Amino acid sequence: MDEMRAREPLHILVFEPRVEGHHLGYLKAITQDLLAAGYRLTLAVDTGAVADAKIKAEMADLLCRVSVVSAGGQSDASKVQRIALLLIQTQADVVFLPNLDEIGSAMLRRAAFGWMPPSELRGRLGGIWHRPRFLAPPGFSPNQRLKALGFARLLRGGWFSQILLLDPYLHADFMRREPKAPVSFLPDFYPADFAADRAAARREIGLPNDRRVFLFYGGGYRRKGLNLAVEAMLAIDKDAAAFLLCAGQQPADTGIAQGLEWLVGEGRAQVINRYIFNEEEKRLFAASDVVLLPYLRHFGISGVLVRAIGAGLPVIASDEHLLGRLVRERGLGSLFPSGDVVALKAAIERMARASDDEMTHWRAAVRAASPDWSRQAFRAALTNAVDHATRAR
Repeated sequence: MDEMRAREPLHILVFEPRVEGHHLGYLKAITQDLLAAGYRLTLAVDTGAVADAKIKAEMADLLCRVSVVSAGGQSDASKVQRIALLLIQTQADVVFLPNLDEIGSAMLRRAAFGWMPPSELRGRLGGIWHRPRFLAPPGFSPNQRLKALGFARLLRGGWFSQILLLDPYLHADFMRREPKAPVSFLPDFYPADFAADRAAARREIGLPNDRRVFLFYGGGYRRKGLNLAVEAMLAIDKDAAAFLLCAGQQPADTGIAQGLEWLVGEGRAQVINRYIFNEEEKRLFAASDVVLLPYLRHFGISGVLVRAIGAGLPVIASDEHLLGRLVRERGLGSLFPSGDVVALKAAIERMARASDDEMTHWRAAVRAASPDWSRQAFRAALTNAVDHATRAR
């Protein structure tokens, strides 16, 4: 019986209760790659009508190859209890969270005071930590220090099967301190087959051919800086060759909405205010010239930056943490001081005036970075980390 069990594929419970933003894309990629590697999967997801429709639209070909259970709708603290219960109910061997941040804050703070997760999770908990601020260099807040203490206790106690970090610099720094920790670097990724015909995409979306298109993609929250992009565009001469394409589900922000309405009325912007599926996303990037990343207090990688890399588009980004370092060191575009509308306006004007040769130079630098953030690079790093954790069991 033990020999038969040893030959069975490892059963992984993938816990992902969200579908907005990057969540669904990550769930699909992880499901594809772990199935291809021979693992057996149970997906714990939001089974409500709206989320279920989105999941089926993106993953219909995969759902017939996995089991599906409800992730539930608990608080962050009770999600840990739910995961432990699902491990028992599904008889999975380990749990993998595409977003460990989902339970991280509450779990780390509790661990700092000695309150550990359910015993069923010891040595079986793994996944991707997107924004582990508690691993940043000294100078972070008391709250982050508390989380760092909890993380150290969990790490020493052997609670994690593997942890994947999306920041190569943070990973390298941490491994110098903890060389034996089950922590690996995982490159974020742009979708496979991300290229599309630029002229056709512009015609389909209805974009002007005599303007340089600046794409703001994703939720238009103030932390993503859409208000800054709108203010900068409003301050630019209306005859300048800059056109704002804003795509993604927008929040009910009156100030931003009024600014966008004014720009649209002047023929200087277009707004696509809804959820964007994969094929349309590809066309949006193909039709654009520059990607705007005016984020505020941003920590970690940006999926929009990685898609810009995949599409070969230079960016204008806030000079913050990983975002600024990657843009600077890899020559991915232009940086401006975070929150500085005047500097953002100047950066947009420079790129709007740039010659075709200058744009070609920028695009070549961006494309040189693209292999490091491809689906192939993601798949190799993910399966290597999971395989290593499996061998260690």
